[in-house]
Amino acid sequence: MSLSLAQPIRQDAAPGREWGRVIVGVDDSPGGVAALRWAVGLARSQETQVVAVRAWALGLPEHGGRRHRRDGHHHVVLVFRGAERREAAAQVVRRTFRAATGGVPRDLAVRIETPEGDPGAVLTDLATKPGDLLVVGSRGGHALKRLMHGSVSRYCSKRSGCPVVVIRPGRQPGAGDHQ
Repeated sequence: MSLSLAQPIRQDAAPGREWGRVIVGVDDSPGGVAALRWAVGLARSQETQVVAVRAWALGLPEHGGRRHRRDGHHHVVLVFRGAERREAAAQVVRRTFRAATGGVPRDLAVRIETPEGDPGAVLTDLATKPGDLLVVGSRGGHALKRLMHGSVSRYCSKRSGCPVVVIRPGRQPGAGDHQ
């Protein structure tokens, strides 16, 4: 199977290629935990770096998703303490690593990023080097919920300059997956 840019690839197709970095969007949803677990397994098998990314911004849904404002109104910020939001994002990353792999792996090169911004745009902006692979979880579920919160996996699949793996929640690992 050839990998074309910005196209989702099968979860069992990624191990057939050597990746320079495995960039994974982190949230604490079941799909997010599964995506982090899968990304760490792939990175271990190839001895490559994991870049765990949790974007934050005012107006984002608490547990991930994209910010949608279609009514033309913008958020008004009266008081903002950026360090608090960044620390909350870092806590989500640590908690998700604990749920996915028992903690931040010590046997891998792991970089944790907590940039401000829309998650889809942040992830696609980070995953630009040759050999990058972008891994994101998918919540699945009701279409109305995805419409309201936005879909990071759909955004990344359509706009990424590198291959994207979308991990669905509750999926059982297949023979090509790495643990």
